[in-house]
Amino acid sequence: MLFVISIIIAYLLGSISFSYLAGKLLKGIDIREHGSGNAGATNTLRILGVGPAVTVLILDALKGVAGVLIGRWLGGGDVLIEALCGLAAISGHNWPIYFGFRGGKGIATTIGVMITVAPMAVVYAGIVCILAIVLTRYVSLGSLLFTALLPLFIWFMQGPKEIFWLSLFVFVFAWFRHRGNIVKLVKGQESKIGSKK
Repeated sequence: MLFVISIIIAYLLGSISFSYLAGKLLKGIDIREHGSGNAGATNTLRILGVGPAVTVLILDALKGVAGVLIGRWLGGGDVLIEALCGLAAISGHNWPIYFGFRGGKGIATTIGVMITVAPMAVVYAGIVCILAIVLTRYVSLGSLLFTALLPLFIWFMQGPKEIFWLSLFVFVFAWFRHRGNIVKLVKGQESKIGSKK
């Protein structure tokens, strides 16, 4: 029972859309109707500015951390439960029950989840991600590379199999949520960081 409860709590926590709340509080808007239409830190940067975007990024990442820690606490340290709770937190961010199942793309929450269960893999993948963003100004490209590299680093670092499978699900989630961005990247139409939509 605690196993199920922990997953539900992680999902409900992940469903809190800080980007949506920031839009409502600061400008009285539904941020999903502006910019890229995404309820995440990048679109928050585009619409609301640096301060709100950084705040949203941190809070979204903390949702992921909290989701895993809830699984660790209620699951008695079972790595599988931690992984499932992390996945539930990301799912909540992507498909939030409070906001009509229209959420973000889950990268910040993914960072929070993965840094809690595989910190060094996140560091190595994060370096590549940051370099890609700095060199190209495409946040989506950095995000895609980050999630693609996580399973590889976890595999080579011989992490727990549960965490490896979690990273594969994270990879699928991220690439599915970024499918529109992938098309735009291929066509050279993707928005760069700092540019207006």
